[in-house]
Amino acid sequence: MTTRAVSIEINGRPYAGTVEPRLLLSDFIRHEAHLTGTNVGCEHGVCGACTVQLVGEPIRSCLMLAVQADGRSVRTVEGLAPLDGDLHPLQQAFHETHALQCGFCTPGFLMTIEAYLASRPGELDERSIREALAGNLCRCTGYQNIVEAVRLAAARMGA
Repeated sequence: MTTRAVSIEINGRPYAGTVEPRLLLSDFIRHEAHLTGTNVGCEHGVCGACTVQLVGEPIRSCLMLAVQADGRSVRTVEGLAPLDGDLHPLQQAFHETHALQCGFCTPGFLMTIEAYLASRPGELDERSIREALAGNLCRCTGYQNIVEAVRLAAARMGA
């Protein structure tokens, strides 16, 4: 069995290991870096639960191999909140608007929307928010509270 050394910066911290070339980035994050906030739902890139940011862009970590992220920067939901223990404004907005129920999909939504808000200054309408959310599935909510959370976070973040 062939293995390859990888070094991936996750949430500002270096993680190195020797992995099989077929190891998914989601598995590296969960099992090698021991960061379990990134969930794996469908393993086909459809549900969005495994969304992380690779060099600031949301990607499906179940569709990327760990060796493809070698030498690059990844941000997971664990890296969203500031180090002082407060919640990120998006996390706080999700909490305040009851935008989550079981929470399984929430990390993927947060990582998608955080990048979206950072790249979209100005007023956000419901249609653009729903389009941004379209790649993430939730079986528990009707999405209305998630849309409200995004609006609230956008207002607080000055997006």
